[in-house]
Amino acid sequence: MSLTSPLARQMKARDKDMVPRLLVQAMFGLMLASLALVSYARITDMPRTGLPTMDKIVAERSVSFEGDRNFGIKVLDTTGTEIANSTRHKAGFIDVVWVAMMRERKVQHADASAPFRIVRRENGRIDVIDDTTGWQLELIGYGPDNIAAFATLLN
Repeated sequence: MSLTSPLARQMKARDKDMVPRLLVQAMFGLMLASLALVSYARITDMPRTGLPTMDKIVAERSVSFEGDRNFGIKVLDTTGTEIANSTRHKAGFIDVVWVAMMRERKVQHADASAPFRIVRRENGRIDVIDDTTGWQLELIGYGPDNIAAFATLLN
């Protein structure tokens, strides 16, 4: 016998007990049960639940982006006046939103210079809506400075 034979037997026994067979079967059972529930819901056209309700818009402003990542992204109002710039203090999130919106517009072959809307909803939430593509960004969970970069544009 070789010198590794006892070690090989020990590793084989250890690997066998590392993940119990019952746990693997339970995992696949849960996966199949989830797939069955989702399939049933889709086949029977059950209404979707748990979707957030869209509160009424109480303030809105149409704006557009101009610029590039090297020199900063400008936010322009409908008259072409610069109202914000991503190079200003705590406004870098404007650049992030610009990248996401431009990507969506490129994918859908939409006009890159078309205006979009910044809206404040009844519950105080700020959203960025691109009507040319149907893209919408709900500014929840991005932090107060990032939300403020767009919220101040409504004032």
